Amino acid sequence: MSRPADLAAWRKAKRTELLAVREAVPLAIRRGRNEIITQLLKNAFDGLAGASIGFCWPYKGEPDTRFFLHEMRRRGSRGALPVVVAKKQAMQFREWWPGAPTTPGVFDLPIPQGTEIMQPQALLVPPVGFDAAGYRLGYGGGFFDRTLAACTPQPLKIAVAFEISRIETIYPQPHDIPMDFVVTEKGVAQVCDGKLVAIDDPAQVRPIAARLLRERAAH
Repeated sequence: MSRPADLAAWRKAKRTELLAVREAVPLAIRRGRNEIITQLLKNAFDGLAGASIGFCWPYKGEPDTRFFLHEMRRRGSRGALPVVVAKKQAMQFREWWPGAPTTPGVFDLPIPQGTEIMQPQALLVPPVGFDAAGYRLGYGGGFFDRTLAACTPQPLKIAVAFEISRIETIYPQPHDIPMDFVVTEKGVAQVCDGKLVAIDDPAQVRPIAARLLRERAAH
């Protein structure tokens, strides 16, 4: 595919299109797909028990990763929600638990108040779209890209999306950061050598994820 002459306009239009498609899915169907995704996350990433996990409050028909997070919290993990500090700056992550004090933030999504600032070991990232190379199309603010670029060590980056959000390419730019894994209701894929590679058995993800976390923590 040839790159659009006006990439910003193309991304804006594609974002609008993908959001409309996602939000048009009936709630019952979306919930069924979400249950499949939750089970895949449990099977593939149960090794994150005890780890700190960043996630996003579901927005505009996104998969709801809170079900997976609740399971991991029962197994000793800590959850954290992103907080927009200022435009064109990396986000903070603050610890969240059911009942934690929150106030409405960007998009009226809850942000924790006065809880511990954390650097999650793993991030559950909600894309508007994702492509064959593991890049994500976000909401246009660039917050996740700036946040990931500032993270040392890099967290385990897990895009969680519905299959209808898959596109051929986002035409990635130098600031775009690929994910490590993409999870949809169709299965789990790892980003290897610039392309998504499907993993037949989600349990095969466990040693891969553990190795990535070890290697990054050592640097």
